[in-house]
Amino acid sequence: MRLIVGLGNPGSEYDDTPHNIGFAVVEEIARRSAVNFKRGPVSESMIAQLPSQSEAVLFRPLSYMNLSGRPVSAAARWYKLKPQDLIVVCDDVNIPFGRMRIRQSGGAGGQKGLNSIVLTFGTEDIPRIRMGVGGGYPGADVGNYVLKKLRGKDLDVYRELAERGADAIEHWLVSGLEATMNRFNVSADS
Repeated sequence: MRLIVGLGNPGSEYDDTPHNIGFAVVEEIARRSAVNFKRGPVSESMIAQLPSQSEAVLFRPLSYMNLSGRPVSAAARWYKLKPQDLIVVCDDVNIPFGRMRIRQSGGAGGQKGLNSIVLTFGTEDIPRIRMGVGGGYPGADVGNYVLKKLRGKDLDVYRELAERGADAIEHWLVSGLEATMNRFNVSADS
């Protein structure tokens, strides 16, 4: 069993913002699988059960980003999962817009939702897909940037990125982490 955790902030005012790319990825997977989100078994959560052959649950924490560890760890206890059974999808301002990086473990790199999860579990050994939303240049107001609605070409790139993130998750569920890293951890130019 895998828990696919898409990070974001609850509320329509955060739709189509860089910070909510994790939500966009799990919503794309739900759309492809023709499943709907419903209240989860733990507080502050929404889930969508994927078809049985994938043995995975899509999970959206309803806490705000900085408190993501609380509902994610409660869900892991509910489903009796180890940190390595999670796949966390989050934004990363330090990766160029439109790219993604898949890792088995590592630090939070300033991403507060991922940091909350790492601190709650007490380990960095949590698989993740970091979705590049750009904006992390020196002196940038990152807090404002990640909460600003995207429009035009930027919104198109964002939606394409969410689709590629969903492709990577689907590949991961079938072929495993290493094969997925080898296939998807390439630059957008290659």
